[in-house]
Amino acid sequence: MKSHRLLEDLGPLAVFFLAYKFAGIFWATGLFMAATALALLWSWLRDKRVRVMPVITLALVLVFGSLTLYFRDSTFIKMKPTAIYLLFAAALGSGAIFGQYYLKMLFDGAFDLPDAAWRTLTWRWAAFFAALAALNELVWRTMSESAWVNFKVFGLMPLVFGFALLNMPLMLRHMREDGKDS
Repeated sequence: MKSHRLLEDLGPLAVFFLAYKFAGIFWATGLFMAATALALLWSWLRDKRVRVMPVITLALVLVFGSLTLYFRDSTFIKMKPTAIYLLFAAALGSGAIFGQYYLKMLFDGAFDLPDAAWRTLTWRWAAFFAALAALNELVWRTMSESAWVNFKVFGLMPLVFGFALLNMPLMLRHMREDGKDS
């Protein structure tokens, strides 16, 4: 992952965490919304195109963040990761049912794998995102707000990176060289 993309993905999360620690959930939510929008704008200005996942993320951040601020109820922002992960799981799973492997499109040619490997990866990620949605629900419903914020910032992203690393052997095993079938 390019360092500027990592900053665009993790920057708003850092803003959320710091704002929460210093000003509480409502300030954190508002600044998270602004930082997510600015990260997407920065991406567009730099690349003259935007990636699909950050656009979806921004839309959900704005919807759930606005509900949080309007109703002064942190439940909505706590449900946002659940909604995102369920959306990703549903998109990947429904695509795979119809032979569309969205991970293949997402990686935009970075990996040359046979469709069987893309199918396996897609189902693994769909199940993983569904599990993350359930885990987020469990954490925010059973733990303190502060514990949930720490989980969101320091738990979810490492789980995603760790799961990606666990899938590397499958990807390396099926990698094709120079367009040749394996």
